[in-house]
Amino acid sequence: MRIERLTGFVGARVAGVDLKAELSGDAREALLEALSAHQMLVFPGQHLDLAAQKRVTALFGDPMQLPYVEPLPEDREVIAVLKEATETNVGVFGGDWHSDFSFLPNPPAGSVLNAVEIPAVGGDTLWASQVAAYESLPKGLRAIVDGRKAVHVGAPYGVAHAPPEDSRSGASIRMTRGDPSADEERFHPAVVTDPRSGRRALFVNPIYTTRLDGMDHAESAPILAELFHHATRPDICCRLKWQAGELCVWDNRMSLHYATNDYDGTRRLLYRTTWSGEPPA
Repeated sequence: MRIERLTGFVGARVAGVDLKAELSGDAREALLEALSAHQMLVFPGQHLDLAAQKRVTALFGDPMQLPYVEPLPEDREVIAVLKEATETNVGVFGGDWHSDFSFLPNPPAGSVLNAVEIPAVGGDTLWASQVAAYESLPKGLRAIVDGRKAVHVGAPYGVAHAPPEDSRSGASIRMTRGDPSADEERFHPAVVTDPRSGRRALFVNPIYTTRLDGMDHAESAPILAELFHHATRPDICCRLKWQAGELCVWDNRMSLHYATNDYDGTRRLLYRTTWSGEPPA
């Protein structure tokens, strides 16, 4: 196994591993350590079927079914992240900086994307290290978020703040919307700790974080804007140009990610699985 950093703060390429084969306990431990260190791992040239992808997912945690997104009919734990060539001038799934479903009582711990059909140009995904974001926070901002909770709301899936039609994903990804429970406020620590490394990470994001505990929306807005800007600076990001057959694994608590929408007229298909963990702490 060879692990090569992709950037100074986030992402690593893992070579010399055949994910179709059963991995030893030592290999699994090495991958868990690598994910903790880099927050995102890329495995080139794997070309996995769904059964193998699910086995890989289980190496990192207990597989889970995501709410609000329609899964494959034959497997409730797999989502087809698909945009057809005919879907133009529409939004894209994951098309803003976010941590997946952070408004849930226990958000997903991490996810796996398996690249099947990739545009010749475009369709990249970006990750931002929230470990680096927290470690580089100015003292004033750190004093605000340390020991404080942030409020998360599933506005895209609720009633009160559903997004306009033209900003939503195309018809290939079917979403459940209009759920009143998604409008409920959920409280999570604004700074979370990786249980393996003990490193701390900022845990707020532009899609779901609406205010800081102890502040109203007006008081929170300028602080959150500053946090979001700081958390997504290019120097703590990694941009992956996908290749068919690649597998990517990331920690949903310690990083943010963003799917670009620059490939209208081309089909793009990846399969996604997710695992759960202990609630953010």
